[in-house]
Amino acid sequence: MDLAERYRDRFPILRDTTYLINHSLAAMPAAAEERLLEYARTWKTRGIRSWGEGWWEMPLTVGEQIGRIIGAPPGSVVMHQNVTIAEAIVLSCFRPTPERNRIVYEEANFPSVRYLYQAQPELEVVAVEDDKAIVDAIDERTLLVPISHVLFKTAEIQDVAPIVRRAHEAGAHVVLDAYQSAGVVPLDVTELDVDFATGGSVKWLCGGPGAGWLYVRPDLAASLEPTLVGWQGHARPFDFEPELEYAEGVARFLTGTPNVPALYAASAGYDVIEEVGVDRIRANSIRQTRLLIELLDEAGFEVGSPRDSARRGGTVLVKTPEFQAVHKELAERQILCDFRPDAGIRLGPHFYNTDEELRFTVREMAEIVATGAYERHLGATARF
Repeated sequence: MDLAERYRDRFPILRDTTYLINHSLAAMPAAAEERLLEYARTWKTRGIRSWGEGWWEMPLTVGEQIGRIIGAPPGSVVMHQNVTIAEAIVLSCFRPTPERNRIVYEEANFPSVRYLYQAQPELEVVAVEDDKAIVDAIDERTLLVPISHVLFKTAEIQDVAPIVRRAHEAGAHVVLDAYQSAGVVPLDVTELDVDFATGGSVKWLCGGPGAGWLYVRPDLAASLEPTLVGWQGHARPFDFEPELEYAEGVARFLTGTPNVPALYAASAGYDVIEEVGVDRIRANSIRQTRLLIELLDEAGFEVGSPRDSARRGGTVLVKTPEFQAVHKELAERQILCDFRPDAGIRLGPHFYNTDEELRFTVREMAEIVATGAYERHLGATARF
């Protein structure tokens, strides 16, 4: 029994759509609805007692589940609302000086990550062409190196290990954004020796919005003192002491009251990812993205993602004429994907997608282009 056959019925939207937008918002597991109902029932029946019966600890207990998926040791991951908040907490641990105030990353970093560092007047931001150029750009003036494990536009996997080695040689710290890899590309933050890792649950982890996560290397969690901190990061939060005393370990990287409903929903996605296993998901992803590239080649389309499986994440970028309009026509045919400006259409199959769905999508795309069916959507734009 293949993965799609075994797990497909757990994702209700697959009954009505060809769902190839898992790199943006993965299909919701039916269990997520059940978890949200559990949250509502708990609030309804237990009220204030819910905090002491699990809610308060959820940023840590749910973080443990993420830790197992990304190869993090116990007690090294906490949950937040999104990656921007997580990276801002990391940044708050450091005091830039004129001698060490450089941020080095590549041009293809996700905008939200870039904006955070650009907005800090005391930082010098150096944006370079690719992962190899990052290694060359790191020097003794470098403070942080925020990099993507998989680039969001092209799905190219970055060569992280040389960046980490060079950063540590220079006394800098690496912040790995694993949003586009966790859940589809195997990741071991301990083996990579990254200082921090961030990500979210919207994409391949099938966990929905509002559940970002932050990994902190245990030795750093024991010594760093973030200035972006809240009452959950206090050693004794319910003593309501007027002065800050940091909690032990990764708990000091918490902020205020947690996003409890999002954590209920997210755990349903993590459960199925753990059950299937990222290694099995990756093997299936390599096979299906290879098939997708072959189909696109046969149809005469230009592929913008790496052809080398070792450098390709879970998404295939395809360039078509007027791809915004082609995307709109695909959506009207219940084929859900997306596009990115100056790049093309992104197709992201997950373990519950069938090979026939890929063949169907490429056939429809070819027919849309050949017949000019997209022309009625010229000028179309999409926010998502």
